[in-house]
Amino acid sequence: MKQKTMDNNQDFSSKAYLDMELLRFSTAGSVDDGKSTLIGRLLYDSKSIFEDQLESVKRASIKKGNEQIDLALVTDGLRAEREQGITIDVAYRYFATPKRKFIIADTPGHVQYTRNMVTGASTANAALILIDARNGVTEQTYRHSYISSLLQIPHLIICVNKMDLVDYKEEVYEEIKEQFSAFASKLDVKDIRFVPISALKGDNVVDHSKNMPWYGGGTLRYILENIHVGSDLNHLDPRFPVQYVIRPQSDEFHDYRGYAGRVAGGVFRKGDRVVVLPSGFATTIEAIDGYKEELKEAYPPMSVTIRLADDIDISRGDMIVKENNVPEISQDVDVMVCWMSEKAMQTRMKYHLKHTTNDVKCMVKEIKYKVDVNTLNRIEDGNELKMNEIARVTLRTTKPLYFDSYRQNRQTGSLILIDEATNNTVGVGMIV
Repeated sequence: MKQKTMDNNQDFSSKAYLDMELLRFSTAGSVDDGKSTLIGRLLYDSKSIFEDQLESVKRASIKKGNEQIDLALVTDGLRAEREQGITIDVAYRYFATPKRKFIIADTPGHVQYTRNMVTGASTANAALILIDARNGVTEQTYRHSYISSLLQIPHLIICVNKMDLVDYKEEVYEEIKEQFSAFASKLDVKDIRFVPISALKGDNVVDHSKNMPWYGGGTLRYILENIHVGSDLNHLDPRFPVQYVIRPQSDEFHDYRGYAGRVAGGVFRKGDRVVVLPSGFATTIEAIDGYKEELKEAYPPMSVTIRLADDIDISRGDMIVKENNVPEISQDVDVMVCWMSEKAMQTRMKYHLKHTTNDVKCMVKEIKYKVDVNTLNRIEDGNELKMNEIARVTLRTTKPLYFDSYRQNRQTGSLILIDEATNNTVGVGMIV
């Protein structure tokens, strides 16, 4: 694969690119904290902007009356975003450095676009939370940090931006760092890092800042390139949701039966004793087939086909697990729900529920409490859940689900709710 970027010397072969480790990260922050400018600067200074895209941004900058290139326009792709100077929808960008490849989700900062932020951050390994050095920690900072914690994003990078507007003062950075750390002690986040930057000027984004010699840490790009994500996936609890049953119709493979899907947790090996849910029948793994060859083992997030020693009635939505490591099985599920629909959720309402490869119907049994994401206080009198609100809800499903807590496994601990009339996704849930 070759990228014709503004630096023609940057060239990745197809194999080298495919072999690179991938990091997904999202950005979040209050309005005008500089999220889009930061991503634009990161791409620009990493020489990862395509030439035609750069020309388009230059023309748009001139049209807006800017003397210098407006790097925020690299990610603000919608016309409404460019006209208002805000981010509305999630913008995804892809780039690579010699060490790693990245997928960026630039998410909105407005309160009314909380659902967009949840969507963009749901698959992230890391979250960049921007804080305007002039304003310090705000309610939106608390909101975005709590949602990142709720989504179990394992790494938070707190970017104290616009340091150029506070004369690069170390005491301003340290005060913000202390203030955020006090709040973060209430969050469930494994790894929090801080970096003082100026996205507009490029300080500590890709290159070290000469204006902040007091900062001894790495630049933002260095941190992103060196975050260890290998242990973020669950390799302890084997989970294999069956997506498709493979039965070739040719004479050559008439006796072949395999179960295709993506490993959601743990490690599966040939010869392992496993149990199939919901039937509870036990058997042995006869073989694991990859794209081109038989494999010795499979682990997240590999897509494979598992063959079993015994003929068992298995279909899409069933789950293969280890005999001595079974997930929870229940029709009552406690979930932290972020509501995405203009039509409020109320008790007794019914929805279509998707969990891994399983599709069931469900009813809202109880809305236990809502969460004030700015203070983390519980609101006990909530009888309905409105758009962008977050609450703990009990759902009753028409048939049992096999699940882990979201903290234990983001794949088997998450679900989405769908309006049966419109087929729109109306809520996302993290199993408690």
